[in-house]
Amino acid sequence: MDIRNIDQVVAFTTKDGSEIRELLAHRNSCIRNQSLAEARLPAGAATAPHFHSVTEEIYYVLAGTGAMQVGTEIRDVGPGDAIAIPPGAVHQISNTGAVPLRFLCCCAPAYEHHDTILSAPADLAAP
Repeated sequence: MDIRNIDQVVAFTTKDGSEIRELLAHRNSCIRNQSLAEARLPAGAATAPHFHSVTEEIYYVLAGTGAMQVGTEIRDVGPGDAIAIPPGAVHQISNTGAVPLRFLCCCAPAYEHHDTILSAPADLAAP
C-alpha cells in the first residue's frame, strides 16, 4: 500500500513556477496513469502561461483565492472550486489573496516536465 503524507513530501518548482509536492505518481508509488500533487503560490504570484500537449489537468482549490485563466476566459476561484484544463489549453493561475493559494493538481497521464510548454502571455488572449 502506498501512502504519502504532504508533510513528508519534498517540494520542487515546476516549469510554470509553482511549488509542487507530488503526492502520488509513477515516480513514488504503484500509480501509473495519473498523478496527484499539491501546488502552492505565494500572495501576489502567478504561474507562467503554459499548456500541456498530452496531459489533461484538474485543479482543486483548497485554500486562498485566485484568478484562473484558460484560453481567453478568466474566472475568480476559491476553496471548493474544481477547474478542468484540457490538453493544449493555455492556462495560468494567479494568487489574488493575502495568503498562499493552495490547490490540488490531478494530471492524466502523470505530470512530466517535458509536457509543459511555456507560452507568451499573449497566447492566453489568442482565439
